[in-house]
Amino acid sequence: MATLERPFPPGTYDVVVVGSGPAGLQTAYCLGRSGIGRHAVISRDEAPGGMFQRFPVFQRLISWTKPQAPVDPGSREYEWYDHNLLLADKPSHRVLVRDFMDRSFDVPAREEMHAALDAFVERAGIAIRYGCALERAWRDGDELVLETTDGEYRCRAAVFALGVTEPWLPPLPGIEHARHYVDTGRPSDYDGKRVVIIGKRNSGFEIAQGLLPWARELALVSPRPVQTAVLALSALRVRYLQPYDEYVRGGSGTAVVDAAIERIERRDDGLRVHAQGTTWSGNLELDGDEVIVATGFRTPLEPLAELGLATVADGRIPAQTPFWESVSSPGVFFAGNVTQGSPGMGKHGAAASSTSVNGFRYNARVLVRHLETRFGIEPVRRGLGRDEAIEFLLDELARAPELWIQKGYLARAISADPGDGIRDEGIVPLAHFVDASGPPAAAVAVEVDAGGRIVPVVYVRQDGRVDEHLLDPHPLHAFDDAERRAELEARLRPILG
Repeated sequence: MATLERPFPPGTYDVVVVGSGPAGLQTAYCLGRSGIGRHAVISRDEAPGGMFQRFPVFQRLISWTKPQAPVDPGSREYEWYDHNLLLADKPSHRVLVRDFMDRSFDVPAREEMHAALDAFVERAGIAIRYGCALERAWRDGDELVLETTDGEYRCRAAVFALGVTEPWLPPLPGIEHARHYVDTGRPSDYDGKRVVIIGKRNSGFEIAQGLLPWARELALVSPRPVQTAVLALSALRVRYLQPYDEYVRGGSGTAVVDAAIERIERRDDGLRVHAQGTTWSGNLELDGDEVIVATGFRTPLEPLAELGLATVADGRIPAQTPFWESVSSPGVFFAGNVTQGSPGMGKHGAAASSTSVNGFRYNARVLVRHLETRFGIEPVRRGLGRDEAIEFLLDELARAPELWIQKGYLARAISADPGDGIRDEGIVPLAHFVDASGPPAAAVAVEVDAGGRIVPVVYVRQDGRVDEHLLDPHPLHAFDDAERRAELEARLRPILG
């Protein structure tokens, strides 16, 4: 149990983690069980939980926890069914979110998620220095210096689990007349009102779904059309899209429009949004009593301004390598939903799950293992026989939650060095495996193909070349059957013999 009231005083550490949301907690847990010597965890908050203290504004998550699953809740496979739990090595540290749910839904309420995070900190004995806010960061030779409200921290590497939590507002005339998502308030505040929502992604549809029982009229507007092919594979499809379903069926009272916003105008009878059609031609005027801007968030990067971070997404997110290190500032790493700044392979437009707990919990574990290698700590690489390696990779394709949740981003790799034999190289970012050099190696991943099917894929690296092979899909996703075993064995024969 963590009993230190104020652990991690200012000083010199190998690694400093900034943040106590789910990503900060997961990184701290993995660091505490790594070979890395001294690390510190600091947070400006007074309790764990990060964004779940405030978001989602209408209380329930879109990531599910299945209380009764067809596998042992203490098993690795159960991670498929609980997209909200954090990873733990010891059974006594494992916190099942289902134990905190009233089961009126298969998604936890914000308070239930927060209670599970509190329990994780308690059971795992994670020490955090709360009330310690980062104010400034800079580089001093080989060290990073973090100036905080408690004093100065020096480290060889820093992991910023800051989240993407600051409101981002587009440079739009009249934007001051609107509310941002974070200021939405209670659904009952919109009883009988006309509401225009600018934005058609997660937060926009969350607001629309929550206001359906209250608002008289709803209109969602943004330049890009709703990407139904992407949403078909998203939890958003079954959580928030009733407003969209009503609109496409011709239901009254709800509109979902593709248009570029030109300005917001204050009028005697409310607000008017002026827009120009994008997938259609013409001008549009949308009248509402309230306008809510659901245009997303940005990472709070102001304290890191002196580190020279390259960014993407209109400066909202730091650009990162496959191991979530800043592409422009060595030693600066990220954890949490900010890891979406590492896009991965991005094949067929399929995005990684790095924006959600179920994705970035694995990123954090892989990151800590990567940091060990940066500090000269050699990972344990289990030896495998030829047939054992084939069965191992098949089993991973069929059951590994890392591969099934982080589709197309994380892979299970093996090496086949003639002098060292076949070795398990662990879970690695697929983009790193494809770009890396070294002895003959192979990696397997679960991906989504151009037709939207879930498919097993094997990558074989040899003599400076990487060959990609799609194995046949299966209607029940039984990727460990005899047919796929024969396919995999044939693909691996060039390196395994």
